[in-house]
This record gives sequence, C-alpha cells and structure tokens, in this order.
Amino acid sequence: MNRMLSRYASNKRLAQQSWGKLSRIALRGLEELTNRYSLSVTSGDLLYLDGRWYVTHSGLLGVARRARCSGIRVEAVQEFCEPKTSHWAFKATVYKNRGCKGFVGFGDADPSNVSPMVLGAEMRIAETRAVNRALRKAYGVGTCSVEEWGTAAPAKPAPKRVVTAPDRHLGNSNGHSPHPLRDQLNLLIHQHQLDPVLVKRYAAEFCGTEALRDASKELVEDFVATLSKKATEDIAGLKSQLNSYQTAEVRS
Repeated sequence: MNRMLSRYASNKRLAQQSWGKLSRIALRGLEELTNRYSLSVTSGDLLYLDGRWYVTHSGLLGVARRARCSGIRVEAVQEFCEPKTSHWAFKATVYKNRGCKGFVGFGDADPSNVSPMVLGAEMRIAETRAVNRALRKAYGVGTCSVEEWGTAAPAKPAPKRVVTAPDRHLGNSNGHSPHPLRDQLNLLIHQHQLDPVLVKRYAAEFCGTEALRDASKELVEDFVATLSKKATEDIAGLKSQLNSYQTAEVRS
C-alpha cells in the first residue's frame, strides 16, 4: 500500500510539473492508472493532452511485461494493404499465457489518418496501433493510446486548457487553445523525453526568433518536421545536439 501511495504521489508531482494544476477528475484518473497498471509519468507511460489521459505504446508494453505476457503475434491483413497508396492494416494477437486463445486488435494507417510528422511511416503506425489495441483488450486498459490518434487531436477538448510546462518553455503562455503544431511539438518532447528548455533554444536558433510564437507558421512547421525526423532517425544525435545548447548557455 505504501509503495502504491508513493508511486501515485510521484506521478502526481511530475504530472503537475509538466501539465500544470490538474482537476480532481484528472487526478482520480491518474490515481487509477497508477495503482491498477503501475504506469509512470517519468517513464513516458502517460500523456495528459486536451484534458484527457493517454497511455503510450511503451506504457502498454510495460503493462504486458509486468503481467508476464506470453507473446504477441502481428501479421499484415493483405486484402487491406495497398503499398502504392501507403495504406496498411495489421492484426495483432496478444497471448497472456500459454493456454490463452489470444486477444485480437486491428490497426490501419494511411496518409489521411496519420500526423504530417510521420508521413512515410504508415506501415509502422498501423502495426503499433494494432498491437496497442490488442494489449488494451488483453489487460483491460480502457484509456486510449496516443498512437491511435489520427491527423488531429482527440475530439471534445477540455473547456479550459491548462498551460503545460512545455508550453511555457516554448513561449505559449496565453492560456488559449493552441495551434495543432504546438500539440505536435509537445507530444514529440514527451515521447522522446527531450528537455523542453533545450528544445526552446534549438527552436530559437532554427527560426531566428527569441520565442517560437514569434516565428512564422512555415518556420514552425519546418522546425517540427525537422525535430520529428531527427528524433525518429537519430535520437542520440538529436540529444547530443540539444546538449550543445546547454553547454553554450553555461559558457555565455
């Protein structure tokens, strides 16, 4: 019991540092996700976006690992796959134990239902969605996974958005509903565990402005796309580049 309380207290503290003051409903949801599935905010298992909690792919894999999942089988659904149009569909089956008949989940992706940041990676997105849905069925996780998002943020956003820590670091402090690009950038920071302060400095140099909000939409789009590509293709190189901004700050 003490371990559960300590884990929740840690999650609550880190969540409020990242996303600001949370509502009672949000905290109840966080407590449930923490105690039932042992999900961790600091490990990137959870994201709080538009007033709702979302579990990540790594978080679901952690749930399966702790439950001693026997295995996951993934196969393409050939009749729904069209490589020429980048349309992919997969079927994933999760086996909780050797005698389990399996929990099935399907996932599809094409250029019309993925973020512009991951165009060209539709096959991987479809596979991840299938695995996530199968894992959520197998372990009773009702919270949607962030990888299941389409081209836009989830519907029915919270009526009043709390400015998150990454928002403040990136210069968006007006408290109003942000541009979708900001949500994409916020998601990238959390998914890849990037330092928001260093991302801010990188953005300033990239866009040639003191704050990202002062840059043109085209520059912001270029920056988000560049950051996404580097995070996907060479995360170690990206973090090394970001650390150079920390060193430069200390020298100055």
